[in-house]
Amino acid sequence: MMQTELTAEAIYKQEFKTALRGYSQEEVDQFLDVVIRDYEKMTKEIERLRQENESLRRGSNEQAAEPVKPAQPVASNYDMLRRISNLEKAVFGKQVGPSE
Repeated sequence: MMQTELTAEAIYKQEFKTALRGYSQEEVDQFLDVVIRDYEKMTKEIERLRQENESLRRGSNEQAAEPVKPAQPVASNYDMLRRISNLEKAVFGKQVGPSE
């Protein structure tokens, strides 16, 4: 996460000493240098996040466009009957079928 040197409250509360003809130009310039650095950081971060969002949007659109593939081919009737028979044997024991 981006760390800035200033908060809105710090900017609001900033006071400059007055000199003979107004504020100390050097102090104002130093403060404005900090403001400029913070705005540059925020601008770069905003641009980075915009690019990341665009990349994520493109990625989700590409995934949505991919066709859905079946997980496995459909089993044949014989294979399904064999599986059912094995299941019946496991559940009911070896004697499965009509009573004699």
